[in-house]
Amino acid sequence: MSKNYKSPILKLALFATGLSGIVAEYILSTLATYFLGDSVFQWTMILSIMLFSMGIGSRVSKSISGNLLVIFIAVEIALSFFVSYSSLIAYAASAYTIYTGFIIYSLSIIIGFFIGLEIPLVIRLNDEFDALKVNIAAVLEMDYFGSLIGGLFFAFVGLPYFGLTYTPFILGVLNLLVALTLWAITRNNQSAKTKRALSLSSVAMLAILATGTLVAKPIILHGEQHRYKDKIIFEQQSRYQKIVVTQWKEDYWLYINGNQQLSTLDEDKYHEVLVHPALQLHGRPQNVLVLGGGDGIAVKEILKYPSIESVQLVDLDPAMTALGKTHPIFMNMNDSALTHPKVDIINADGYQFLANEKIMYDAIIVDLPDPKSIELGRLYSYEFYQLCYKHLRPNGVLVTQAGSPYFATKAFQCIDTTMASSGFTTTPLHNQVVTLGEWGWVLGTKKAGKAAQKEALQKLEFHDISTKWLNNEAMQLVTSFGKN
Repeated sequence: MSKNYKSPILKLALFATGLSGIVAEYILSTLATYFLGDSVFQWTMILSIMLFSMGIGSRVSKSISGNLLVIFIAVEIALSFFVSYSSLIAYAASAYTIYTGFIIYSLSIIIGFFIGLEIPLVIRLNDEFDALKVNIAAVLEMDYFGSLIGGLFFAFVGLPYFGLTYTPFILGVLNLLVALTLWAITRNNQSAKTKRALSLSSVAMLAILATGTLVAKPIILHGEQHRYKDKIIFEQQSRYQKIVVTQWKEDYWLYINGNQQLSTLDEDKYHEVLVHPALQLHGRPQNVLVLGGGDGIAVKEILKYPSIESVQLVDLDPAMTALGKTHPIFMNMNDSALTHPKVDIINADGYQFLANEKIMYDAIIVDLPDPKSIELGRLYSYEFYQLCYKHLRPNGVLVTQAGSPYFATKAFQCIDTTMASSGFTTTPLHNQVVTLGEWGWVLGTKKAGKAAQKEALQKLEFHDISTKWLNNEAMQLVTSFGKN
């Protein structure tokens, strides 16, 4: 092979492996977050461990000698297997062992080690064609450029469209294509023994990847099923989260990233307390903002008020609002509320929406998951509640779900204190939601007088609003906590 031909091929190969390597890191970080929780910790540790393992691979590469091109091809074949099967191995581990975390971190070490071998090997292979300063710069340049394209691919194409089921196989095929390309253009220079070994390895890996793509979905669904006690009838990995719906008898459960959000068995015990005390306290709500609540059930409760003129639903994930708007199960739960002409669906970050808009509301309903991540924590912050305060009319009311006052007492009290510090007069609420346990909300108004607000809530009647559970008697319980 001539100098003018081989050098660009090696650099293009490194561009492809840079793309594959960074996406492999993202896949493992996402898997670790999904199975183990705490996104900041998992992403930090997975990326750190993979970078450390890449350092080990780079160190080991200096002791490698012989036919470097053949070794590089073998590394790519090995990577194609481990990257492709990373999700399958993680899901299988979750179904049959208690060592899912150990296996995911082991995969990060193995894949990181092989990625660490790549750059030093290509630099040495390209050494005969370019001067040292040109060689190192060109090799690293292609690897870094590949990383950018890989990140864009994972965020905008891989995760939302192919999910954790097939994205790893796309990367595995990319690694294998690098190996096959290099093998095809150099095979005439290899010994008969090497030709035979690489040919058999390539054919075997093609068969393994083809088999993997056929069995990936049932294996991952089987592993997913072991995480839930009831039958999974719907699952989708969106750009932002994993959405799962399960069924038991005639009832359905919604899970986001493995955490229950609602059940048809008792959703009224949650949504009626979320919506009606706030709107009843206001008296005549006309314009209401819902942050989160893509399932549409809170909107259904809001639309029971004849005074309502508009409801804006702001939910980050289009997949969730599409589910609430078009899936028969959710349309039945929310009475097709998301197709109502008074409802406007906006797929955006709630914090940024409030920061950029100047619309005023009578009520803001915050129906978001617990603040278990940095992104969600921002929507329970002092700054966020200040934004809400600015967007509420003088008699406006804000209510947010606030987790469990008994199982997450400090978090619940922190939400109450934070809302109060931003100017709201707050009243904590709670109720026994059978499938969730004791649950809590915090309601706030711009009006002064905490005792008067609680008294007003306890006097609320619901004669003019259709509710399944909530009434005046229930409000005595919802607003009472007893001793701290």
